[in-house]
Amino acid sequence: MRLVIRTDASVTIGTGHVMRCLTLAEALRNRGAQCSFVCRAQPGNMIDAIRQRGFAVAELPWQAGWQCTESAPRHAAWLGADARTDAEETQALCTDTTPDWLIVDHYAIDARWESALRGWVKRILVIDDLADRPHDCDLLLDQNWHGAQTASRYAGLVSSNCTCLLGPRYALLQPEHAELRAQLPQRDGQVRRVLVFMGGSDPTNLTRRALTALMAEEFAHLEVEIVAGRNHPDPQGLAALAARRPRTTFAQALPTLAEAMARADLMVSGGGATTWERMCLGLPALVVSLADNQTAVSQSLAEAGFQTYLGCLLYTSDAADDLLCVDLG
Repeated sequence: MRLVIRTDASVTIGTGHVMRCLTLAEALRNRGAQCSFVCRAQPGNMIDAIRQRGFAVAELPWQAGWQCTESAPRHAAWLGADARTDAEETQALCTDTTPDWLIVDHYAIDARWESALRGWVKRILVIDDLADRPHDCDLLLDQNWHGAQTASRYAGLVSSNCTCLLGPRYALLQPEHAELRAQLPQRDGQVRRVLVFMGGSDPTNLTRRALTALMAEEFAHLEVEIVAGRNHPDPQGLAALAARRPRTTFAQALPTLAEAMARADLMVSGGGATTWERMCLGLPALVVSLADNQTAVSQSLAEAGFQTYLGCLLYTSDAADDLLCVDLG
């Protein structure tokens, strides 16, 4: 079976889409499938990282200064080209294969792009989180949880022939999370070690604000592990700040957070793809929205008692003060 995966990473998009597609691709490869990627070479892309995992990548050109003129979908600018051009370029780069499946994980792609490639592929799988645009696909996967609304979010957005896989039971997790879950003893509720990770990009450096908050005297007893994402704007500055705090370690672009999550008693994080990794390992968290698309899921989980949600702090200059108000005892 041959599969082509169309997804992107960038400073703006983050790295979560590519990471979960890599998880899926590796699972499929282990079952004998041949997987390749199509990615646009945007600033902060993960093309080299994908190749290092043993997958071929066809690169779409990046045009600096490209301006989006389309009105939909809402994240159309993230594609780096208009939808028709992107679809044509994708097909042109993959002339040596007719995919059994085309897998799409991109907020900027909707039914128009998918329909344009219908005659080229046998089936289409869409991975989505937003439920804000129509799709032309055979299979749709949304691993997020929205309470009672989870099962009905894509009504009217996909055809009656589309199979929808909805909710965390379909979460795309690396196998080590399940392996560690089986080994972990029951947590006792005491906070001794805190893990901080604010996503692959963290453009406003909330990681630094969280670390600054944890440097307060009342938190001096805590072990702290700081992990910066691949596209963090100032890893050197973070490393220097972490070195000033005793009982603190720093790392960047870890291949997986599974072991760090297993060591921690509490996580301070964004509400992105790491949500389900953390919850698989039963790790409590203080969560902030790093983008507006994370807010609904983060709120739903908080209302159900699964995490503490601090709100959307992406544009808040006093985020560290908000974090300091939380009792870590």
